[in-house]
Amino acid sequence: MTYNPATANPLFGNPLKTRADTEKGLRDLFAPLLPYFSEGGARVRVDGAAAHFDRAAADLEGFARPLWGLTPLAAGGGDFAHWELYRQGLANGTDPEHPEYWGQVNSTDQRMVELAAIGFTMRMVPQLVWEPLSQKAKDNLAAYLKHARRFDYADNNWKFFRVLVDLGLEECGVAFDRTLTEQYLEELDGFYLGDGWYRDGNVRRIDHYIPFAMHFYGLIYAKLARGDEARVAAYKERARLFAKDIASWFDEDGGTLAFGRSLTYRFACGGFWGALAFADVEALPWGQIKGQFLRHLRWWADKPIAHGNGVLSVGYGYPSQIMSESYNSGGSPYWALKAFLPLALPESHPFWTADEVAAEVDPAPVPLKHPGMVMMQTAGNVVALSSGQQNWQMRHGAEKYAKFVYSSRYGFSVEVDERAYHQGAFDGALGLSDDGRHYRVRETNEVAQIAGDRLHAVWKPWSDVTVETWLLPANPWHIRVHRITTPRPLHGTEGGFAVGRADLNVDTLTEAAGQAVARSASDVSAIVDLKGQRAGRVLKALPNTNLVVARTLVPQLRGEIAAGETVLVTAALALPAGADAETALASRPAAPDLDALVALFAEQGVDVSAILVPERF
Repeated sequence: MTYNPATANPLFGNPLKTRADTEKGLRDLFAPLLPYFSEGGARVRVDGAAAHFDRAAADLEGFARPLWGLTPLAAGGGDFAHWELYRQGLANGTDPEHPEYWGQVNSTDQRMVELAAIGFTMRMVPQLVWEPLSQKAKDNLAAYLKHARRFDYADNNWKFFRVLVDLGLEECGVAFDRTLTEQYLEELDGFYLGDGWYRDGNVRRIDHYIPFAMHFYGLIYAKLARGDEARVAAYKERARLFAKDIASWFDEDGGTLAFGRSLTYRFACGGFWGALAFADVEALPWGQIKGQFLRHLRWWADKPIAHGNGVLSVGYGYPSQIMSESYNSGGSPYWALKAFLPLALPESHPFWTADEVAAEVDPAPVPLKHPGMVMMQTAGNVVALSSGQQNWQMRHGAEKYAKFVYSSRYGFSVEVDERAYHQGAFDGALGLSDDGRHYRVRETNEVAQIAGDRLHAVWKPWSDVTVETWLLPANPWHIRVHRITTPRPLHGTEGGFAVGRADLNVDTLTEAAGQAVARSASDVSAIVDLKGQRAGRVLKALPNTNLVVARTLVPQLRGEIAAGETVLVTAALALPAGADAETALASRPAAPDLDALVALFAEQGVDVSAILVPERF
């Protein structure tokens, strides 16, 4: 059987220009799941891979997550032929006497996450999932939801899940203790930082959960809540403020910044734009919002994100368990269907009637204080200089949160062998080794500061080694300055952007003193030592380490670091192949004055460490 792009991505070939295209995309994404529904309809199991929660919860995840797209489809008048299957599943999954019972919630539990989609569906289309049920099934479903909501939810965006369940119970006339709802709404307000930005709980993570969770659920609440006018108005105003900043995370082609955890949810990252439409919040002109939304879906349409059976894979640009989280089961990727929320709107809504507005590329850097980033738009790409967020409890947390630079077009790589220093990709990072085998990278900061469009951080790879890093935009380049103080000699490897590697090894590699350049058929990636101290190398990275493409080339600078104080100055860029890339490559930026940088932060540095560095676990 030959490889078929259509089965490797159900969106393949869909122009994704109109509401009808979007509706077709949703149907095509759901259809491959049908053979995996259990006989009683309550469980969906697509493979044998495990998550940290039990199998019943994973099967509920596979059942519930498609509802994030199917429910708006039905609310907007779209046909769906399998609501009886879902009614059967709801009845059997909540029946303690049925073999497909989901199991009872007795503490913080993955089931709490998935029940939010059920509450949302009960609120939006009760005539399809509640009213046709027998009285016994209604009683079981209500009892199951009410029992689950009594327990403490995780102290982050999970608190919205109880709120969404309560919206459904309210719509279906089920009595419950509303004080728990109000308590969580107040606690969620405590995560708000200002300027439209939240943190996701007390661990102070600022990643894609802010748009596709905190704002997404808040905008659903703003649309569906009865009363609570002050909070509804606050949620809408926060979203208006946030839209202007988060737009800088999306490139001109619709790709979004690959950063943080849960990236296997893929086009859920565009859910914020659809949620603005759902809540009637014209934070930007409707044509711009529509453009952000549709471009993002189109960005995904040509990537092999599904298995050969059409089921979405765990992974990002292709199937990969390496980049996944411990909470990713086979059904997890279907949170991507949150992107289809605007199907709840009629064709006459201004979101759908507006002409899509093309993206504008502004080369000026955009400082974002709350996530500690400086954003740069380059051709077909968005780059984030990042002061670094600590997230030790996530698999590959250092790679997902603490690199110096992140990208939409080039993603980032995760390391696969902590005992193979010389094979490390270290794209957007500085790897240090004192034995040639093991290595350390930035994991957290002692200090994180932003002054204008420049970043500064202090980090300690070992207790007796200190690194100060400054990051400066020089579009399309960016500059990194590292001042390393160490009592013993080290070896350092610093990487540029990872670019796709051709199957027949026809790429052009330049390895020289002070520079390394990788030229593929599609892209050019370069890294330059502005002080000429290190040797250039282009690494053929280990397979399946980069999030976007499975085989990559990473230009690197490598060299010895003597005991005492050493200053490294690096410039890096990556651009689509062509004349513009070659012109940029020939115009290298100058090394900055370190004393001037130190003085700048002494005078103007804004300490953001309280946001970026959470409590130590």
